[in-house]
Amino acid sequence: MASTSGNTSYPMPPANADLITTWAYLEEGVDHIMTKLQTGVSYSKYMSLYTVSYNYCTSSKMHGTGDQPVGGGIGHRTGANLMGSDLYNNLIRYFVNHLKTLRTQSDTLQDEALLRYYAQEWDRYTTGANYINRLFTYLNRHWVKRERDEGRKGVYPVYTLALVQWKSNFFLHVQSKNQKLAGAILRLIERQRNGETIDQGLVKKVVDSFVSLGLDESDINKVSYEVYREHLEAPFLEATEKYYRQESEKFLAENSVADYLKKAEERLREEEDRVERYMNTNTRKALIQKCEHVLIREHEDLMWENFQELLDYDKDEDLQRMYALLARVPEGLEPLRKKFEEHVKRAGSAAVEKLVGEGAAGSAAPDVDPKAYVDALLEVHQKNSETVTRSFRGEAGFVASLDKACREFVNRNAATGTSTTKSPELLAKHADALLRKNNKMAEEEDLESALNKVMVLFKYIDDKDVFQQFYTTKLSKRLIHGVSASDEAEASMISKLKEACGFEYTNKLQRMFTDMSLSKDLTDNFKERMQQNHDDMDITFSIMVLGTNFWPLNPPTHDFIIPQDILPTYTRFSQYYQQKHSGRKLTWLWNYSKNELRTNYLNQKYILMTSSWQMAVLLQYNNNDTLSLEEIVNATAISKDILKQVLAVLVKAKILINEETDQYDLNPNFKSKKIRINLNTPIKAEQKAESTDVLKTVDEDRKYAIQAFIVRIMKARKTMKNQALIQEVITQISQRFTPKIPDIKKAIDHLLEKEYIERVDGTRDTFAYVA
Repeated sequence: MASTSGNTSYPMPPANADLITTWAYLEEGVDHIMTKLQTGVSYSKYMSLYTVSYNYCTSSKMHGTGDQPVGGGIGHRTGANLMGSDLYNNLIRYFVNHLKTLRTQSDTLQDEALLRYYAQEWDRYTTGANYINRLFTYLNRHWVKRERDEGRKGVYPVYTLALVQWKSNFFLHVQSKNQKLAGAILRLIERQRNGETIDQGLVKKVVDSFVSLGLDESDINKVSYEVYREHLEAPFLEATEKYYRQESEKFLAENSVADYLKKAEERLREEEDRVERYMNTNTRKALIQKCEHVLIREHEDLMWENFQELLDYDKDEDLQRMYALLARVPEGLEPLRKKFEEHVKRAGSAAVEKLVGEGAAGSAAPDVDPKAYVDALLEVHQKNSETVTRSFRGEAGFVASLDKACREFVNRNAATGTSTTKSPELLAKHADALLRKNNKMAEEEDLESALNKVMVLFKYIDDKDVFQQFYTTKLSKRLIHGVSASDEAEASMISKLKEACGFEYTNKLQRMFTDMSLSKDLTDNFKERMQQNHDDMDITFSIMVLGTNFWPLNPPTHDFIIPQDILPTYTRFSQYYQQKHSGRKLTWLWNYSKNELRTNYLNQKYILMTSSWQMAVLLQYNNNDTLSLEEIVNATAISKDILKQVLAVLVKAKILINEETDQYDLNPNFKSKKIRINLNTPIKAEQKAESTDVLKTVDEDRKYAIQAFIVRIMKARKTMKNQALIQEVITQISQRFTPKIPDIKKAIDHLLEKEYIERVDGTRDTFAYVA
């Protein structure tokens, strides 16, 4: 092709041959390798070529033809340098002539035909250049290396030289005609985007050549993407942007947002795949950013608008797609998080409104069933929690939105009205129902699961101290009346609360169990003593001695005359306890005690399970058949209000007959299908008092808690400004309850009075700790 030797075969020159003879032989071999390598080169021929090149480079004689360098060749130099530069200039001349021929043939080609020709010639050229590079190993190692070490510009190892010549004499020529080569690649890629099948291997070969042609002058062994970026990547990214902008606008005009999400997801996947298949991997970041901008960022407003619809209709797959797409762009998810938070708030509020019923919501908190209330809240939480996990991959921002929304509707809804204590009260009542013997959770796993669900809502309760007080009160009733489902379940719940709020939160609860255990031992020891000293104990008796500081129990508000039937046992135990623990004072809680009475006046014997008040009333009928209200009041000292309610229960059970006003007769014809009859039902006054007492206790505890936190903070900080102190108290105490600022100010004033803190002289709003 570019050979001047035609078909002439030159003999191998002697070691001291001149340049013309040497180059004539070498050029014939070089041309054969560059154009007819498919026909093969014998080993002996290849070694001969290598030897001739070596001999010429190591020859000490001066040769020369007076030729001037061509195509960026190296000018003549003196001495040993001349040998290398002669060969180097001739190689340049050969490459230039060879590439002229390729250039001429490429001028008539377009698109795929051009790419095929280019790829074919590139393969042939680079393969040949690799062999030639090895032929001139000595030239590379010595002459080229020395020239480069001396800072000579434009001198490269033979293979790099071949690429430099390809770029300047062929590649740039083709590209100069309206980016003919890159344009051909881009048109093929567009065809593929339109659904056609293209030869990806061909595209990859041409694309790789763009990378190979990059040259870092400071380090020729380093890969340079300069040519690739300028001639292919930049126009490719521009074409990509234009293509997808047109496509997305057209698609959205004719299809739904849900369909567009699928399309965008598909297109992004295709572009990722395109980089893997034939573009350079360095393009990935810029390409994906470009696609994300055009496919997502430019249409994010539309996606945000349609998010609510997807939530309303539980379109999980579409939500997943929208999340995955918007997560790719900065701040793309923030509007979704806000919308999701509002959605959850609305769902929670609506669920409670439905439970309460239309019109029942107002400033006064309506009565609702604790289980139904908790179930309604949990259903909303669970559904949206699953959405976060499934559709939003459990992303922290959506978890925070869910938590914020749940905290809002759990504490403030149609059932709570303006009260901040209603939710913790209902949750504690639900926990109480679960932990009682008569609950329907047959399996322990079911009960454990139900308790875990209680803790899900507990996390969102603002006033955890209210829950604590109600829970403590309910636990005390379960323990006193022996109606706990199991000790294991009780211990499990306390463990969960301890994990959530710390040791201090559950300290009282654990002490209550300790008291129960000690009381059992005390009862056993007392019975043993009585059997030794008295043989007339015909009453079965058990006692619970409970620490005043740990049990939320209030003594009776009225006097009580202890019936003669139990007085001996009462006296004996009081004496026994005083001997055992001198200095301790026993307060008898008749309002929590319970009794069993056996009937002897009927043919059928019944066992009546009663409260202390009921027992005191019924025991009066051992000596009387009929009694007036006044007589019973005088005999028992129970207040009239409570006594009327006690008598009403006995009349309703038909044990007493009330035919005349304030006159109560024993019913001699009493009958019941049950042998054991439970008369011990809570009276309304006690039920109402319980809730009031709990809230009163909470208020008192809060006062002391706020004061304790202020003292603790001031002790650590020594001095603090008023506003900073208030803020710090809110921050530290809000895990237990949400304090009111007026309460904090009152506590500060109280501590100033008590001289725990003082105002700093000359300031109005700075306090100092008084050691």
